[in-house]
Amino acid sequence: MNLLMAFGEPTTDRRAARHEATKAEIVEAAWALAREHGLAGVSLRDLAKRVGMQPPSLYSYFPSKHAIYDAMFAQGYEALLELRRRTEVPDDPREAVRVMARQFLAFCVEDPARYQLLFQRTIPGFEPSEESYALATEVLGATSTYLDRAGAGDAESRDLWTALLTGLADQQISNDPGGDRWVRLVDTAVDMFLDSRGQTRRRRR
Repeated sequence: MNLLMAFGEPTTDRRAARHEATKAEIVEAAWALAREHGLAGVSLRDLAKRVGMQPPSLYSYFPSKHAIYDAMFAQGYEALLELRRRTEVPDDPREAVRVMARQFLAFCVEDPARYQLLFQRTIPGFEPSEESYALATEVLGATSTYLDRAGAGDAESRDLWTALLTGLADQQISNDPGGDRWVRLVDTAVDMFLDSRGQTRRRRR
């Protein structure tokens, strides 16, 4: 029994590794199709063709098309979290918020398909899984920490912040793709936002 297990485990591990590698290949192919044809243009037929299998075989790796979108959603937020971890943030609270804003906006505009999946409701009926959405919550929590240090960490300020940055991203992607017409406004927008929140707090006291 022990001898069989000893010979069986490596085979099982290799099979699991191949399975995960194929899942990663499918997700990468889905991103490629999304960037070529838009998120809604990702078809299981084209996706299967890209990875060299028949469409029904995809269900051996993902139970549904939305499960593929979910894996893409998680991968996108993992990329943003990794970017945040690698970023040196200054001690000055206002400058720290500017750095976070520049980073977020650059992340959004460099990949419009990823931006749409992560920050817009482009796919009818798609809702990220609890596990994947937890990554989005982690990003917002990290952002809230820096907003709080700059005096804008309340719920209303967070809502305004997300509207402000995604608004800049929407404008840049829609009206000046590849340019910087709205990207270059980010520092001004951050200062206006923080000044406005400070004035609001003083009025409420």
